[in-house]
Amino acid sequence: MKLLENKTALITGATRGIGKGIAQVFAKQGANVAFTYSSSVEAAIELEKELQEYGVKAKGYQSNAANYEAAQELAADVLKEFGSIDILINNAGITKDNLLMRISEDDFDKVIEVNLKSVFNLTKAVIRPMMKQRAGSIINMSSVVGLKGNAGQTNYAASKAGILGFSKSVALELGSRNIRCNVIAPGFIETEMTESLPEETVKEWRNSIPLKRGGTPEDIANACVFLASDMSSYITGQTLSVDGGMLT
Repeated sequence: MKLLENKTALITGATRGIGKGIAQVFAKQGANVAFTYSSSVEAAIELEKELQEYGVKAKGYQSNAANYEAAQELAADVLKEFGSIDILINNAGITKDNLLMRISEDDFDKVIEVNLKSVFNLTKAVIRPMMKQRAGSIINMSSVVGLKGNAGQTNYAASKAGILGFSKSVALELGSRNIRCNVIAPGFIETEMTESLPEETVKEWRNSIPLKRGGTPEDIANACVFLASDMSSYITGQTLSVDGGMLT
């Protein structure tokens, strides 16, 4: 039995890293997948084909989640194409790291816009259809950095911490309509982005984690499957840290 059979998931920022891992695992679990990407058209076409091989419907949309109008348009297009949006995964995110003394106003605004405002934009775009069908699961991607902070990441930490308060409020507002909203806070996940880090740094990270390894996109995707499926039908307003024990 596939856990997400006949459900449609909209996943933002899915052509690489965690987003791609989620899209792949969701397709394996029977979900139809609509996903967004910002610039990599070839990667999007490739992912479409790969997901369709699991016998599900899959389509990529070039869309800027940080733009309010674009987000509303995207949700309307996905609804038209797929018939429903049962799961929303707000995963799109960027970093512009620097010590606070050196962060420009633009670098602060950009990170808040892409990481936090996009969550507002898309959640607002899907709640009407979800209310109509009286069902939905919204999963917002935060970070351990949103829970504990990190030097050199005041902008990123603020955006990821903002997601926690936003999600709890959405859970309170929409619970009576059978719409759930939860947060996943990934720890050190090894993706294309971390490959550019010096090997020594990565080793240090791994050693500081109780499970002694970095996580994989699949580790995050499996947690998403749980929160997206009916297995978690009585869970809302929660933050699940998938971090190998990093914050323990």
